[in-house]
Amino acid sequence: MSNIALRVDGLGKKYSIGERRAAYKTLRDGVATAAEGSLRSLGALFGRTGSIPTSVPTDYWALRNVSFEVKHGEVVGIIGKNGAGKSTLLKILSRITQPTEGRARVCGRVGSLLEVGTGFHPELTGRENIYMNGAILGMSKADIERKFDEIVAFAEVDAYLDTPVKRYSSGMQLRLGFAVAAHMEPEILIVDEVLAVGDVQFQKKCLGKIGEVARGGRTVLFVSHNMTAVRTLCERCLVIEKGALAEDTKDVAQAVRRYGGYGAGSSRWVRDSSEFRSDQKMAFTSIDCQISGDQPQHTITLTVELRSIRQHAPAFIAFDITDASMTPLMQALPKPEGFLHHDDVYQLLVEIDLPPLIPGTYRIAAWVGSHFNSTYDSVGPVLEFSITTSPTPRRSFPHTQDHGSLVPRSRVSVPVSNAY
Repeated sequence: MSNIALRVDGLGKKYSIGERRAAYKTLRDGVATAAEGSLRSLGALFGRTGSIPTSVPTDYWALRNVSFEVKHGEVVGIIGKNGAGKSTLLKILSRITQPTEGRARVCGRVGSLLEVGTGFHPELTGRENIYMNGAILGMSKADIERKFDEIVAFAEVDAYLDTPVKRYSSGMQLRLGFAVAAHMEPEILIVDEVLAVGDVQFQKKCLGKIGEVARGGRTVLFVSHNMTAVRTLCERCLVIEKGALAEDTKDVAQAVRRYGGYGAGSSRWVRDSSEFRSDQKMAFTSIDCQISGDQPQHTITLTVELRSIRQHAPAFIAFDITDASMTPLMQALPKPEGFLHHDDVYQLLVEIDLPPLIPGTYRIAAWVGSHFNSTYDSVGPVLEFSITTSPTPRRSFPHTQDHGSLVPRSRVSVPVSNAY
């Protein structure tokens, strides 16, 4: 029996931008087409031969000439910037869309979670959707019933189980969708960037479940912008750039550095312009992070840009620092009173003196508001930095998370009377 779970050969997906599809014409399209024909007739009558400007369809390749293999039991991270083609690739592998060229062979039952609510029928209840999704995955009713209580407990939606899914919040849909996909024991689990919707505790719960699935010997394709999760879970990484496979490597750290410049010393986050909300008073637009110094005296320097969109009360900023598992460690308040006023673009330089930390990856989230119960914007954790050396001189044994991340400075003295 072949050990290949997925084989992708010369895969490509082309979309036509600006193309009109006759099969889906609306009444408005019909009226517009008739009016356009009338204008052309009038132009011909008066001797004008110029054409009415129309949009010319252009071809856009979301994927082009992508080839790779994934063995059974591999946990593969797929990373790349927004619009690189990651989601298109997973939709083809999940049989949601057909490729324009090439082929993708999938050997095994696939469980996919590509978007919040994917595969749910909004009019059906949570209970009914569990059974429907299980049947789609090829599970028998007995198998679904055997897993039913685990799914409900994981999703934490027992109080709303008999409520139509269309009345669920996005977070509730995410919890239920992930629980169904992960607990139905698919041979191949495909997860696209959905964890960003959930709260921190649910993200940790999901990552733990993905790790459990991976340790069970099943194949996992994991798309995420959470580089800590990619490094923790994945043994191999595919980097997608502009629709092409730019790198396929088992050096996950190297792939992460290629993707976003995340190294031991720096990281950068930039907000997409489409993410600004019209009701926001103030929003972060970009944050750069640099770490300098040596153990046990590291300093984090943040270059922060904020855009004040509407008039507001004086605001201040805060930064939360977590460990790799997103457990909160500390909060920095560089100026705990309002100093950001009204409409403007602010560029700030923030320096944070770190306490001694054990080697590992750490993450930074940012917050701005006029008071802790009046948030203007919050992002993250979106930045990363790494500590590579021990804060304890000449320490010969490794640090473990069991003893915590912080290493306080400490001293000991031996009374003279006890000295030998």
